This record gives sequence, C-alpha cells and structure tokens, in this order.
Amino acid sequence: MNNDPHITRAFDRDLESIQALVLRMGGLVEAALADAATSLETRDDALSLRVRTGDAAIDALEEQINSECARLIAIRAPTANDLRTVLAVMKIASSLERCGDYAKNLAKRSVVLSAMQPIEGAAGSIRRMARQVGLLLKNALDAFITRDVGLAEEVREQDQDVDQMYSALFREFLTHMMEDPRHITACMHLHFIAKNIERVGDHATTIAEQVIYLATGAVPDSPRPKGETVMAGPKP
Repeated sequence: MNNDPHITRAFDRDLESIQALVLRMGGLVEAALADAATSLETRDDALSLRVRTGDAAIDALEEQINSECARLIAIRAPTANDLRTVLAVMKIASSLERCGDYAKNLAKRSVVLSAMQPIEGAAGSIRRMARQVGLLLKNALDAFITRDVGLAEEVREQDQDVDQMYSALFREFLTHMMEDPRHITACMHLHFIAKNIERVGDHATTIAEQVIYLATGAVPDSPRPKGETVMAGPKP
C-alpha cells in the first residue's frame, strides 16, 4: 500500500467500517442462536420463524463484507500485513454465516419438536449450551477487534467445555431412546441440534485462531484442546 499518510488513513477508515459490519453480523448471529434455543424451550413457533427469516440479513451482511473487502483490496492495494487482516475479515464473515445457518437449522427443528412430547430437561440443557457457545462467539469477536491474544487463547481452551456438554447431552439422549423407543425421533432431532451448537463453538474457535494469527503472524502450533468426543452421526 502507498505510504502516503492520507491513503493509509483512508484504508484504516475503510477497514474500521468493515469491522463494524462484522460486529453487526456477529450480534445478529448471537441473537439468532439465543432466540432459536429459547423457541425450543418455550415452544414458540413464531420466534422460530423470526430466526429463520432473519437469516437472510446475516447472509446479506456476509455478501456486503466480501464486496467491501474486494473493493478495499482493489482500490487501496494493501501491504502484506494489511492484506492478511482483510482476508481474515472475510474468513470470519464466512464462519459467522455458517453459524447463522446452524441457528436457522435449530429453529427449524424446534418447530418439529414442538409437536412432540417434550424430553424432560433437554430444552433447558440445550439453552445452557447455546448460552455458553454464544459467549465464546462474543469473546472471539471481542478478541478480534482488540487483537487480544489472551482472550483468543481462552476461547480455544473453553471450547472443550462445549465438547463436554455435547458429549453429556449425547449420552442423555441415548439413555432416553433406550428406555423408551417412542422418544427416538425427538432425541435424534435434539442430538442434531446439540451438534449444530457444538459446531458454532468450533467456528468461534476458528475466529479466535485467526486473531492469534493476525496478532502474532503464526497459527497456534498446539492442537485444539478437545473435550470427550462421541460419534457425531450423519451431518445435520
């Protein structure tokens, strides 16, 4: 990028504007995940519908972010370090879009489950898991804006708590299915919901790793901390 200070300031302003879009997108995803979990617990089909229709705004923001990033690269010709930041923004937007899809899938399944006999305690457990993952996502985005490597590392570490919550739910659903075959369909939907939420945690970790790379110039050399894993089954 040209060393002219005016061009540098213009690049910084453009990048700040794009990062604001990322935060807006992240806020929509966090709200969608929380609302989808609430719709499951309260059997609120109207809230589920709002989550599903609201996914279009998340998709539109990803498209806007990608367009703005492409324009920034074309007009400002950023240096290697600045280009790395722009590409990281695009990767983060992609992760957030996938998280929005998982929230939308959760909302779809909550409508199906609202017509079935509830599985005792399951919806509350799903909500608690969704709240934990939403916090991871928020912290990952906060770490991105502040380039806080320590907070990003905490997100990587805490993802194993989400894995453990998922494993515990899997065993719980399996027990319900073994005890009463009438619960099999509902528990399968709940299992896919839990897996979707666990994958949102994985994307939060991916965002955190992007932060570490941006701040240090190196990807984490240690494997992601993982909690106890179980057979995932077919992709939701």
